[in-house]
Amino acid sequence: MKPYIKTTIIAFASLVGVLILSAAYKYKYKANETITVTGLAERDFVSDQIVWAGNYSRKTMELRTAYAQLKKDEQTIREYLTGKGVKESELVFSSVSIEKEFNTRYDSEGRTLGTEFTGYNLKQSVTVDSRDIEKVEKISREVTELIESGIEFNSSNPSYFYTKLSELKIDLLAKASADAQERAQTIAKNSGSDLGKIKKAAMGVFQITGQNSDEDYSFGGVFNTSSKNKTASITIRIDYAVE
Repeated sequence: MKPYIKTTIIAFASLVGVLILSAAYKYKYKANETITVTGLAERDFVSDQIVWAGNYSRKTMELRTAYAQLKKDEQTIREYLTGKGVKESELVFSSVSIEKEFNTRYDSEGRTLGTEFTGYNLKQSVTVDSRDIEKVEKISREVTELIESGIEFNSSNPSYFYTKLSELKIDLLAKASADAQERAQTIAKNSGSDLGKIKKAAMGVFQITGQNSDEDYSFGGVFNTSSKNKTASITIRIDYAVE
């Protein structure tokens, strides 16, 4: 009986060893398994800040005369804008830039004869930075009224911004993370596994595009400033362990 018992014990021990090794291998294999998903979140919002600018210039042969005319234009523009409801704190006038301009003279064969001084061209711009979007939009459309004052005012298109961008980004990250987790849980369930802890997470591209626009998403991210109504989106890539 003793040899039989000894053989049985050895066989049982070998079987236990195989089962342990098999379980260990299975555990190691499971531990190395991951589910990688990308979560997405989007939100429409309306800009709450507008920045609009325009420029004007004066050109004369005398520098002092051109500067006096430009400063008079600045005062006229300031009075016009404040009269339309723009606050002084919302106005920024740039410094004056001065350019000496020349014309090049040529002979009948196209050879340069020399240059001729044509005057001093002085330029200045004004920027309006406001939270009252409708008011500034209206002014940007009506500013040609300054022509009646003898000022050639060139208006640019307004730019639109959002002052709560940080809060918006955090909210989108939370929603994108929840979206990624839901996707990962679906994959794990359908494969007969349980979803484990996060092994790695990386934020993707944060984009701001104009609503109803044909803007393309880019690898570096789009940051729209031309549309008042915008859509923000963000992606997040997460690796989950499988149990």
